[in-house]
Amino acid sequence: MSERWKYQIKNGGTWGVFMTVFMILFDIKQVPLAEQMSKPEFYFRALAYIAIGIFVLGYFTWKSKNKKENTK
Repeated sequence: MSERWKYQIKNGGTWGVFMTVFMILFDIKQVPLAEQMSKPEFYFRALAYIAIGIFVLGYFTWKSKNKKENTK
C-alpha cells in the first residue's frame, strides 16, 4: 500500500470515527445509544463520514502535506 493511502486512511479514518462518536454523543439525550445503533441510518451515516474522511479530507491533507514538504 502506498504512503498516500496509509496517510489518508489514518487521518481521514480517524476523522470519520471521531465524527461518528460525536454524532452519537450529540443525539444521546434524545435517543438512547442502543436505539441509535439499531437503525440502519446510523450505519449509513457512519460509513459516509468515514468514506468522506478518507477520500476527501485525507486527499486534501495529503496534498497540503506534500506541498509543504516540497517547498522546504
